[in-house]
Amino acid sequence: MKKSFLKSLKYKLPIIKLYIVRENSSRGDSPKIKTIKDASRFFKPLCYLPEEHFVSLHLNAKHEVIGVHEVSHGTLSESLVHPREVFKAAILSNSHAILVCHNHPSGATLTPSNEDIKVTKLLVEAAQFLGINLIDHLIVGPNQAAYSLRENYPHLWCK
Repeated sequence: MKKSFLKSLKYKLPIIKLYIVRENSSRGDSPKIKTIKDASRFFKPLCYLPEEHFVSLHLNAKHEVIGVHEVSHGTLSESLVHPREVFKAAILSNSHAILVCHNHPSGATLTPSNEDIKVTKLLVEAAQFLGINLIDHLIVGPNQAAYSLRENYPHLWCK
């Protein structure tokens, strides 16, 4: 019987195996995200958090939610985000599309910072390369409607 390539290596290297573990076992109907309003209702709990959080919502081809991933939990005024962390979970969960959202804890303004725009541009480019549709990047805050970067910066989504 032949040895597998990994077992035949001369050096002791860590062997990595990836698994998806679903944390909840409820099998109810998955919410469907058809509009920005649907998404903002889903992300409503982010509005009241005291620190910035960046979250990705994973969708199947019917735009049903198949998972949610907290990409980053930051400080009062910022959260570090890199496409690698955003798309790692999306790829593992076999997402057709994602929708990302972060909160502005102060709630003073939901207009995006220069960094928010820069991150969105990077995410759009990575999404196009990976073949995963980035539907939108929303910003939420207390007592305000969600701010859509896709609606306000549509040129970021143009190839």
